[in-house]
Amino acid sequence: MLAIGEFSRLTHLSVRTLRRYHDAGLLEPSTVDPTSGYRYYDADQIPVAQVIHRLRELDVPLADVQRILRSADPQARAALVAEHLRRLESELDRTRAAVASLRRLLQPAPAPLEVELREVPASTVAAVEDDVAHDDVLGWYAGAAAELAAVVGRPTGPLGGLYDNELFEQGRGHVLLYRPTASPPRAGRVRPVTLPAVELAVTTHRGEHDDIDVSYGRLGAWVVANALAVAGPVRETYLVGPDDTAEKSAWRTEIGWPVFRLARGGT
Repeated sequence: MLAIGEFSRLTHLSVRTLRRYHDAGLLEPSTVDPTSGYRYYDADQIPVAQVIHRLRELDVPLADVQRILRSADPQARAALVAEHLRRLESELDRTRAAVASLRRLLQPAPAPLEVELREVPASTVAAVEDDVAHDDVLGWYAGAAAELAAVVGRPTGPLGGLYDNELFEQGRGHVLLYRPTASPPRAGRVRPVTLPAVELAVTTHRGEHDDIDVSYGRLGAWVVANALAVAGPVRETYLVGPDDTAEKSAWRTEIGWPVFRLARGGT
């Protein structure tokens, strides 16, 4: 048997940590001296301690560590670990997005924003639309884009999307993903939709979408500075995206805000 100090040195877990794991029911000593209270461990507990250590390094909650250790099914254990790894990857994605936005926001002198006022005529497109929660937009987008790609054989323009104001203001709103084509089909969720004529204030976001909110903010400031007001759902046009190249720095997304000119004070 190994005293707790020896076990600590062999596993690189502090005595304090081993006591905490004992109290939590994660790693109980093989023997506890009833008189002195000293804890003793067996050598075959070393791998278990190392597994616990790795799981805790990945910030797996104690309750989930217990579930993993108590599961006799290797596939069930692997599924529990995979579920937590997916959560970690999602958190890493959010961290990367925040870092990218901060870097852009903290640039001392960003390049002047290029904005075009563009008249867009009405057009009938192939579209998929639904009311979507903000947190579910990416998943919904992937499904809708795949459906459009499968149904629209000869697109006449890039993929585009319309995003209602409520999506950003209330956390849920109407989303429409579309593909221009000469004869919009009707199949599954895809159907012809006529987009109204509109005047857009358009800028191009370069790169992946981690910091697209910065481009939105700069375009909004330009709109206000030029006495314009937003008048409808935001349009995005995916000029170059993941389907075109894996090089994220080459992605190009047009952001178009439907606008109208505000009247200034009377003379």
